[in-house]
Amino acid sequence: MTVASPQRTCAPLPVLDVGGTHVTAAVVDPVSGRPVPSTVIRRPLSSHAAADSILDAIATAALALPAEHDPRWGVAMPGPFDYATGVGRFTGVGKFESLSGVDVGAGLRRRLGGRAQRLSFLNDADAFALGEYGAGAAAGHDRVVCLTLGTGIGSSFLSAGRPVHTGDRVPPSGHVHRLTLHGRPLEDTVSRRGIRALYARLAGGAEGRRLLDVHEVAARADEGDAAAVEAFRYAFDALGRTLTPWIDRFGATAVVIGGSMAQSWHLVHPALTAGLAVAGRTHVPVLPARQPAEAPLIGAAHWARNTPGAP
Repeated sequence: MTVASPQRTCAPLPVLDVGGTHVTAAVVDPVSGRPVPSTVIRRPLSSHAAADSILDAIATAALALPAEHDPRWGVAMPGPFDYATGVGRFTGVGKFESLSGVDVGAGLRRRLGGRAQRLSFLNDADAFALGEYGAGAAAGHDRVVCLTLGTGIGSSFLSAGRPVHTGDRVPPSGHVHRLTLHGRPLEDTVSRRGIRALYARLAGGAEGRRLLDVHEVAARADEGDAAAVEAFRYAFDALGRTLTPWIDRFGATAVVIGGSMAQSWHLVHPALTAGLAVAGRTHVPVLPARQPAEAPLIGAAHWARNTPGAP
């Protein structure tokens, strides 16, 4: 099978979005900058499997793409990960532990054969932010904070369309999940586990003993369950208050929200904006992602196209 040469800029770019429960593969049209709908493949993935099983699953999704594509791949990966070298650093985080110290780039190139000459890795939240900057709610904002709310908090601080990971204007490594609240990691409160645990404590009795998932807590809130309403309000009010100093330092003109919890926008948005208002940032708009599913794929393609020297 003929593989496009690196000079064939008209060829579609292949991309991967790797998550804890799934991997999505697609090719992105070089003209529109959007994933070709017929090529989008979503496959289950276990972050607790052995390293070879994880790499096999990712490669299987990748190899299911149409073969005529650019040999440069954009790969969105959760952290901790060494994005420059393609080596996993997942120690003590409860996911992808088997990939710690593993050269993921080499493993994928070997499995993809001649279809991959270069893999450009980037943080999955950065991929989401770049996608929203290019074709979504972050467009037109020179400085914007993008968050993905799901199992934890993914974050990206974009300046002129580039992620910022260093300096005193952003949290450590540009990651909100490294911030603390009342001396504890912020994700103890703002995360899937945090909201589930808070609802269990507030509900008490038999309801508290049955640990509901977040979408179930959201459904309870919609039914008027006071404990469920408070679990969402407390978590995202706390996020707003914690985030405010960094919005100030960074000079952000918008906050863009994606991730699975953004599906409960009617619960997340009021609490988050209330937390920002208490801390004096009422004028910064909090916007839902316009391309929640496509943004990481769009961002990964942009990164592959514009990042030289990737492994």
